[in-house]
Amino acid sequence: MGELTRFHADIKAILEQARSKARSAVNSAMVEAYWLVGQRIVQEEQQGQHKAQYGTRLMEALSIALTADFGKGFSYANLYNFRQFYRVFPDQQILYTLCRELSWSHLRLIIRADSPKAIEYYCKEAREQNWTVRQLERHIKTQSFQRLLSSQVEAPTDSAAKAAHLDFIKDPYVLEFLQLPESGQLKESALEQAIIDELQKFLLELGKGFSFVARQMRISTETSHFFMDLVFYNYLLKCFVIIDLKTGKLTHQDIGQMDMYVRMFDDLKRGEDDNPTIGIILCDSKDETVVKYSVIQESRQLFASKYQRILPTEEELIAEIEREKRLIGGRSHERPLSDEPDENTP
Repeated sequence: MGELTRFHADIKAILEQARSKARSAVNSAMVEAYWLVGQRIVQEEQQGQHKAQYGTRLMEALSIALTADFGKGFSYANLYNFRQFYRVFPDQQILYTLCRELSWSHLRLIIRADSPKAIEYYCKEAREQNWTVRQLERHIKTQSFQRLLSSQVEAPTDSAAKAAHLDFIKDPYVLEFLQLPESGQLKESALEQAIIDELQKFLLELGKGFSFVARQMRISTETSHFFMDLVFYNYLLKCFVIIDLKTGKLTHQDIGQMDMYVRMFDDLKRGEDDNPTIGIILCDSKDETVVKYSVIQESRQLFASKYQRILPTEEELIAEIEREKRLIGGRSHERPLSDEPDENTP
């Protein structure tokens, strides 16, 4: 019976691998086809004297003709996506890389990002982190790229260590998946438990390289015991990350406490090969004056980020990102460009 089970498992693995290769081949062929259709549309449009009007009429007529030939999947909006796909990725060599690693469903979302840097970020992260389409959609919807501090602030030239951390720290963090009450006072213990209950989703929101270490980790001195709310390790930064949860407004006392935690952790827990520990205070709200005149401004290891209990609208999230940029003295960030209405893709 055991031999039959192993035999069955071997055959099953062969067939599943073959199906996976077949799906990958079909995906690559369709992505390449959509790119070629987009290229041909752009070439045809460029022959028109009035590009906008000619392009619209051209794609409307083409949509009718292709729908008659092939059925659903060739609406005006889908043809617009094919055209946009070619315009975003005009280099055919890049196309072949995308064909191998991302599905059309991924790419259709990515091409609507608001800047070349955002498109590059989502392509890179979707491939490296193996995001599902749903995970990618959430990252784009929650402005994940824009929330990274690296897109909001220019680090001083003498703060190379902090600059290295900026690609990993977001502000704000969006925690709608915790299903917390939209308003009202929240106990820190309840927030902590909600994060533990949805730890996989929280790790996804934290970003790349994070792994969970402990909750309520105790650090003891000769006379006292201290407890860290959540401790993670980032294998890309090669350092521990302490998260202190605050359900009220950030205070000087909170910042001082985190500063002490980080120093103690470095002294008592950090390994010889680990980089300095990072401390993130995750708070419900922040006072600009408190942040401005605190040690956070100068420290390479301390960060304060807000969390949002519900998924805000795109406008609300952009406004919050802009407010945080002003708080930390970063550059202005352009508002995402509008796009044409979306429809289901083939």
